[in-house]
Amino acid sequence: MPGKSGPRRSPAAARPRKTPGRNDAVQRQRLCAEAARIMAEEGVKDHLSAKRKAAERLGLTPSKSLPSNQEIEAALAEYLQLFHRDRLRETLSHLRRLALEAMRFLARFDPYLVGPVLHGTVTPWSEIQLHVTAETAEEIGWYLTEHNIAYEETERRLRFGGERYENLPAFRFLADTSTIEICVFTKKTVRERPYSPVTGKPEQRGDLKEVSTLLSGLIRPD
Repeated sequence: MPGKSGPRRSPAAARPRKTPGRNDAVQRQRLCAEAARIMAEEGVKDHLSAKRKAAERLGLTPSKSLPSNQEIEAALAEYLQLFHRDRLRETLSHLRRLALEAMRFLARFDPYLVGPVLHGTVTPWSEIQLHVTAETAEEIGWYLTEHNIAYEETERRLRFGGERYENLPAFRFLADTSTIEICVFTKKTVRERPYSPVTGKPEQRGDLKEVSTLLSGLIRPD
C-alpha cells in the first residue's frame, strides 16, 4: 500500500504573513508626510481635510488609524524646517507683527493670541486667531465699524472640558493680505480656556507682552 502523505499546504499558506502593526505604522507615516506637504504647499488649514486628501492621493483607505492632529502638526513643523526655513521665519515674523498690531488696536478687550501664529508652525495661509473679552458681541462689531473695518460676522465652534462644545461669536477681517479672526468671550467664559484642536489640551494663550517678546525673538512658546 502506498504510504500516506501529510496534509497539503496551499500556496497562500507558504507565503510569509504580513505584520498589520508594521503596515499601519508605514501607512501613518506616509499619510503624515503627504498631509503636511498639502498643508504647507496648497493652503489647506484644516488637519482633517489634509488627512483625507492625503489618503485619497496615496490610494489609501481612511480608517480609524488615521494620524492624530498632533502627529500632522509635528510632520508639518518638520516639513517647513526642511524645505521652507527662510520663508517660515519671514512668514512668522510678518504674522506676529500683524497680530501685535491687532492686539494693540483691540487692547481694551484684553486680547490673547492663540493658534499657529503663537506656536510658530505657520504657512502663508495661516490665520491670526485672537480671543477677546466683551460684554456682548455687538460691542466688537460697533468698534470695528467705528474704525471703518469691513468684517464678516460668524461663529467659532470650540471644545471645552467634558467634551462640551459651544459656538462663540466671532468676527473675521483682513489685515494686509492675512485674515484675523476674533473670537468673543465674556468676562465669565474667558476664564475657561477651550481645548486645542491639535493637542486636545487647554489652549495656550499669549497676551500683548508675551507676543511682543516673541516677536523680538527673546523667547519661544513651549
